[in-house]
Amino acid sequence: MLNPYESIDAKIDDIIVETPNIKTFVLKPKEKITFATGQFIELGLKGVGEAPFTPSSSPYETNQIEVTIMKAGNLTDKLHSIKKSATVTLRGPYGKGYPVEQFYDKDVVIVGGGVGMAPLRSFLLTLLAQKEKFKRLVLCYGAKTPQDIVYKDGFEKWMKEKKLEVYRIVDKKDSSWNEAEGVVPVLLDKFKTNLDNSVAIVCGPPIMMKFTTFKLLGLGYKPENIYLSMEKNMSCGLGKCGHCGLGKFYVCKDGPVFTYDQIKELHETWA
Repeated sequence: MLNPYESIDAKIDDIIVETPNIKTFVLKPKEKITFATGQFIELGLKGVGEAPFTPSSSPYETNQIEVTIMKAGNLTDKLHSIKKSATVTLRGPYGKGYPVEQFYDKDVVIVGGGVGMAPLRSFLLTLLAQKEKFKRLVLCYGAKTPQDIVYKDGFEKWMKEKKLEVYRIVDKKDSSWNEAEGVVPVLLDKFKTNLDNSVAIVCGPPIMMKFTTFKLLGLGYKPENIYLSMEKNMSCGLGKCGHCGLGKFYVCKDGPVFTYDQIKELHETWA
């Protein structure tokens, strides 16, 4: 889009119920929107407002864009109540995404929690589209309960990928669950990587990201090899409102993807 302030209409082509409070919206924009994995868009509902969301679809899919949204406020409540064929607005993309080319020939460890798997799904699909370029791919994901796991069909496919190792965990299991129980950082003890040639990509609730980062550091990861998606408090997307200030950075312009090395000294990082 040439004008960063201007939005375009997008039709809701499909709505996928992921969990009781998370839905994925399949959107057909009036004009194509291209994005790099990790960048975000502003999605709006006329007469209600707009908010930033990171696409959960592959950037190689240019005819549509998927956005996974948790019901958590006025706009998201309204979005969860609309039907297929309704119209929303999109503008963007904004921000800086994952530097995928820097990860070539490395072990890539992806760690997600809850709806934080949304941008990581886009990232994972990007990696799988060129999987021969990476030494090893590992996905760790956690949710509160088995019912809170997003992309259930996706996980079925990913678990069959020879190039990808998948580890999952829930805070509280039930009789349907035969995988791990506990918190996400526990999964990092289930495998070993070549620390001299490995990067970790983390996205999820702030508390999960905090303790996952500390766990990675304890395992020997260097701060510059830990990538965090710091999407908290983003609003306008243009660095104008100031809501997403993080030290000297604006998350919407300088991120949302940062290395831990960039932000480790900032007291706002985990606030």
